[in-house]
Amino acid sequence: MRDVDEPRTSKVQLCGPFFVEIEGDRLDGALPGRQGRLLFGYLTVNRNRPVERSRLVDVLWPQGPPAGAETTLRGLIFRMRQALGDGCLTGKGQVRLNLPEGVWIDVEAARGAIHEAESAIARGLPKRAWLPARIAHSIAEAGFMPGYEGEGMDEHRRALDDVSLRALDCIAEAGLQLGGAEAAAAERAGRALIAAAPYRESGYRYLIRALDASDNPAEAIRGYEGARELFREELGISPSSSLRDLHAQLLSRRGVAEP
Repeated sequence: MRDVDEPRTSKVQLCGPFFVEIEGDRLDGALPGRQGRLLFGYLTVNRNRPVERSRLVDVLWPQGPPAGAETTLRGLIFRMRQALGDGCLTGKGQVRLNLPEGVWIDVEAARGAIHEAESAIARGLPKRAWLPARIAHSIAEAGFMPGYEGEGMDEHRRALDDVSLRALDCIAEAGLQLGGAEAAAAERAGRALIAAAPYRESGYRYLIRALDASDNPAEAIRGYEGARELFREELGISPSSSLRDLHAQLLSRRGVAEP
């Protein structure tokens, strides 16, 4: 039995394992099956506005609704209201999810953390960027509702993928500015960026800078050559002027003539 003085937390996790806790009660198992979890996830990320029932039909049946879809949706909403409790799900023609004040939602936490990290980097405060960038990346990397398909799911997945890449940018930049043991994190972040988005030049820039800072100039040059060859063979273009300039500066500092 819960202590009366124990905080009654509310938490929703949509990235990675699905988890719902409302005022201290674990409720994800009480939602009506897979469709109930999909519906809850969609309503959560749209909780600041009511959603038309026709839109919910599209979410649940993206390939086209079957016969009796409205009846099935009505039953799902009824069972969700039973599972979530009074006031959590309101509306008829339009449905809105009302979660307790102060609820922690991972996708919202990731968006807030990446803005905090990028702001800190812009102000030249790498220590303040370090933790929020890690938080944003950890959440986004888990993926938005993995295994669930529905109208609008891909849009949220792309948004979280972008958060993950931006977080890696912040981790790499903060690591380079902090130096020392954190420089290795900058190298790992650069490699992760290249693996996730091979045509995104920031990964190559961070990798080259990190390898150069750790006194690995040959590996840094190889990093540039890898980008140059990929862009030439796959896209028929050269790296940007900023990446070429970084390569030239590296060669100049090492006393090597640019080919």
